[in-house]
Amino acid sequence: MPKQAKKVSQSRVELAQVAMPDDANPAGNVHGGAIMKLIDNAAGVVAMRHTRRNIVTASIDRLDFHHPVFVGNLIILKASINRVGNTSMEVGVRVEAENIMTGEIRHTASAYLTFVALSPDGLPTQAPELISETDEDKRRLSEAIARYETRKLNKR
Repeated sequence: MPKQAKKVSQSRVELAQVAMPDDANPAGNVHGGAIMKLIDNAAGVVAMRHTRRNIVTASIDRLDFHHPVFVGNLIILKASINRVGNTSMEVGVRVEAENIMTGEIRHTASAYLTFVALSPDGLPTQAPELISETDEDKRRLSEAIARYETRKLNKR
């Protein structure tokens, strides 16, 4: 039985944490892998909030790093669901780094992740439909559909 449709705003999250020395190299730059883990965690929370089920990461599409993150920066992750298929969903994550002392905020990375909703038996199961509320939500949906079509073509 399909679950009730949900609005984008019902699963959106913003997470933040301070970059610590154990996340970085000797020069004080946070490792890309540490940022990737935070991205996967934030996106996973969105997928779980949308489905209220266990989920699994199926793919990461286009993880682009724009600027470094340094020890002491506040890492801010803004994650939102963009598209829902039958059992899968795309979540977009924007990563920003804030210099807490100056207030400067830089867009440091972006990524799109695909998750699959799981039944209690661990099998793919239907995800609730998505209700795009704003023009921004609709734009993200349109772009996510284009990415989905491109991924399908590349699988052939």
